[in-house]
Formats: sequence, structure tokens, C-alpha cells
Amino acid sequence: MMASTDRSERGRVGRWHWTLYVALALLGALLTFAGARAQQKASDDAKFRSLIDGLCAAWSTGNVDAPAKFYAKDPGLVFYDVAPFAYHGWKEYREGVQKEFLDNASEIKLTAGKDLKVSRRGMIAWTTVPMHLMEKAKDGKTTEMDLRYTGIWEKRGANWVLVHDHLSAPLAGN
Repeated sequence: MMASTDRSERGRVGRWHWTLYVALALLGALLTFAGARAQQKASDDAKFRSLIDGLCAAWSTGNVDAPAKFYAKDPGLVFYDVAPFAYHGWKEYREGVQKEFLDNASEIKLTAGKDLKVSRRGMIAWTTVPMHLMEKAKDGKTTEMDLRYTGIWEKRGANWVLVHDHLSAPLAGN
């Protein structure tokens, strides 16, 4: 009877150790996963901060061809701007922004705010950030406005490109 009790006791201890090892392994895996996710998030935040700042700098040149590298050129894509309501494809966007904004501007400065939010799922990411636009017209009139910006990015090859963006201005007084 004693030998049977010893084996039973050793079996319980052995199962306990095995359960502890499995639990520690799972905890280690979870910590590794969480660390990798945090590292990926930090990397994404830095990458998209650089992209957004580059996009703003490109639009601030006043040359509509400067930001072209940030945009996908598919004809069916839709881009929303402050005016007019929508552009369909990069070609229409390029021509519309040139006519609506850049032809009448002597200076333009677009600046992204600090509150950049990045969400990513695989090869798609979306960014939101407040922006500030200063436009000096050729007639000397200066317009400043705060904007809301949302960009939807797709990774194509080694590059992230905008497949949709939405720029809007809050109503006056909001």
C-alpha cells in the first residue's frame, strides 16, 4: 500500500510540475507576443509620422506633383477634400487641387498635429491626425483653418501609398 501511495504522490507532483511548466511557457509566449506587438506599434507610429510629415511638406511646396508619390494612381479611388466634395482617381484629384487651391495661392503651409493615431491590419493602415492649413492668396489675403485628416494606406511592395484620404474642416464655431 505504501508503494502505491508514493507513486500516486509522485504522479501528482509530476503533473503539478508539468502544469507549471506549461503555464510558464504560455506566459512567456504571451509576454513575447505583447512585446512584439508593442515594438510593431512603435515602429508603425514612427513610420507613419514620417509619412504624414512628408505628405504635409510635399503639399506645402505648392507643387501638386510633389505629393504624388504618396498616392496610389488607381482610377477608381476616391479622395475627399475640403472643396469640392470628392475626387475620383489621382488624375482628377491632382487637377482639382491645382485649380481650387494652388493656382490662387502664393504660399501654402500644411502642418500635421501631434495627435497622430495609427491603426494597422496587415497591409492596410489608417491614420487620423488634426492638421493646420495656412494659405496666402495671390491677392494677399491669408486664410488659416484647422482640419481633420484621415488617410487609408496600403502597402504596395516596399512602400505605403494612400488609397483614400479624407480632409474636412469643422463647421464655424465648432
